[in-house]
Amino acid sequence: MKTYLKDTEATEQFGAKLWEELPSKCLIFLHGDLGAGKTTLVRGFLRAAGYTGAVKSPTYTLVEEYTIDGRKIFHFDLYRVADPEELEWIGIRDYFDQDCICFIEWPDMGKGFLPEPDRVISLIKEREGRSADMHFISQR
Repeated sequence: MKTYLKDTEATEQFGAKLWEELPSKCLIFLHGDLGAGKTTLVRGFLRAAGYTGAVKSPTYTLVEEYTIDGRKIFHFDLYRVADPEELEWIGIRDYFDQDCICFIEWPDMGKGFLPEPDRVISLIKEREGRSADMHFISQR
C-alpha cells in the first residue's frame, strides 16, 4: 500500500490511522533517511492514542516507553547502534515478549537480533512531502 503524504500533518494523520488498525501486539519496522518522517509518524500514532506530551526521537536514549490506557508502546531508534549485539545487552527480547506495540527506526542496525516484523513502513522524501509504503508481513 503506497500513499503520498504532502506534509507533516498528513504524516501524523497516517500514524493516527495506525492507532485504529494495529492490534495490541505488533512490531513495526520504520525505514527512511534522516528527516523522512519516521518520528512524525509515531507522534501521530501517539496523539491518536491520547498522548499529549512531547514525542522525541529516541536517537540517544535508544528507546522511549509510553503507557496509554494500559497499552504499552515502545519507540526504538537503532541509528547509533554500533553492533547489533548491543540489543542483547539492553534485553530487547524482553520488550517483544510483552503485549505491546513496538516501532523500530533503523531496523537494519539490529539484524540478527530482531524478530520478523508484522508491518514494514518505508518513508521516502518526495517533492515537498513523502511517500509511505506499507507492507504487511504477518497476519497478526
